[in-house]
Amino acid sequence: MVTDDRSRGNGVGDKINTMAIITISRGTFSGGQAIADCVAEEIGYHCITREELLAEAAREYSIPQETLDNALLTKPDFLERVGLRLRNVHYVAFVRAVLCKMAATEQVIYSGLAGHLLLQDAPNLIKVKVIADMEYRIKAAMERNKFTREQAYAYIKQVDKSRDDWVKAVYHADRNDPQGYDIVINLQQISLPAACKVVSTMAGLDEFRTTPESQKKMKDLVFAADIRAKIALNGGISDHEIEIKADSGTVHILGTVDSVQDADKLKAFIHNTPGVTAVESHLKIKP
Repeated sequence: MVTDDRSRGNGVGDKINTMAIITISRGTFSGGQAIADCVAEEIGYHCITREELLAEAAREYSIPQETLDNALLTKPDFLERVGLRLRNVHYVAFVRAVLCKMAATEQVIYSGLAGHLLLQDAPNLIKVKVIADMEYRIKAAMERNKFTREQAYAYIKQVDKSRDDWVKAVYHADRNDPQGYDIVINLQQISLPAACKVVSTMAGLDEFRTTPESQKKMKDLVFAADIRAKIALNGGISDHEIEIKADSGTVHILGTVDSVQDADKLKAFIHNTPGVTAVESHLKIKP
């Protein structure tokens, strides 16, 4: 349960996760969810499902869950770029804020799309990439969804491309780049129980345990993510190219806005947020 922290207004109090946070990224039918489930059972973690995360974000920010789901599957399109009020970046802000709160208050493992990017600034984060060759994946798809071989191959290629395009459009990153992860596990070469043991062992290493410094960093991350989500809800500010960071009540605004007026609105909005003690603007104004 998330505890109240009235001094910060971010929904996180003294109860802070003292263990590693684990994200598992994987290709379609590569076995990542099986590892997540196994690790969660092995070390007593809460395995957050995509459905659970979206349902909580929909509840907290009063956004239809189907809309959130579509925003996390479809890359930004032309209509979004030319003026819809809520864009993919806003929906991502809602989901990120909820995921940060969950990761801050309990021991979690998340295997949804781009989890390592949604939590990229979190301390004690273990970023796992699970891969398998196409034959392994086709077989898994055929067994689970009763596909023909041709259907399985086409489905895997389509979903992989959709997810690759989304990550590139939203994060300007390649989700298949091994340098974005702490460990890459090939289930074609290592058994599921062995893979589970590897990740479980990593989660218990002192390197990933909470220190006073990492505890503060996690509180600041949750606070910043919550402010970013509230800005997205506001709707009266050009905010699709900004980033929010926090440091013990001081909020830093980075990125680009359309005008000086937007910059002033943004600073005023943050100043009025409970828990904010100072605002430092590093914004650039578009020519």
